[in-house]
Amino acid sequence: MSKRHLLFNLSIIIFPWLTLLFIGKKSFKRFSWAGIFVVLFEIINHLYGNKRGWWKFYDKRKLFIKDELPFSIGPYMPLSMWILKVSYGNFKKYIMLNAISDGIFAFIVMDILKKFKIIRLNRLNRIQFFIYIHYKAYLLYGFQYLLEKIKSFLLFRKPQETM
Repeated sequence: MSKRHLLFNLSIIIFPWLTLLFIGKKSFKRFSWAGIFVVLFEIINHLYGNKRGWWKFYDKRKLFIKDELPFSIGPYMPLSMWILKVSYGNFKKYIMLNAISDGIFAFIVMDILKKFKIIRLNRLNRIQFFIYIHYKAYLLYGFQYLLEKIKSFLLFRKPQETM
């Protein structure tokens, strides 16, 4: 792995996770299950996208652990938790924030990563890639919504009477 790629991988893992020091204990507990869900789902998506050749890493030796995995465990969970913290309960705001962050990644960051010879799109154009990363926002919100409903049901259900 090139030094540039190693530094990039470390930075996309460490910096997003450091921001969670400021999210608050209550918010971390509230949104961490949705964050774990999105990481696991993203790993599956990355394995599928890798197999389909949707992107290409410039380093010659291709390894999921050094290529796709840092994207899965780095920015996805912290960013998802922050967006949920800032916008959960306001679906329009949530989708708008996700669309903006996904758009920045698909249309700006991918160009930067290509320029630095980290990764480039291969079998997807930018709009297809945007859809690939954006559709997960709906799953994430739905997962958090279900968690909130289950928690609410378990906390506020009436105790059963004994006969």
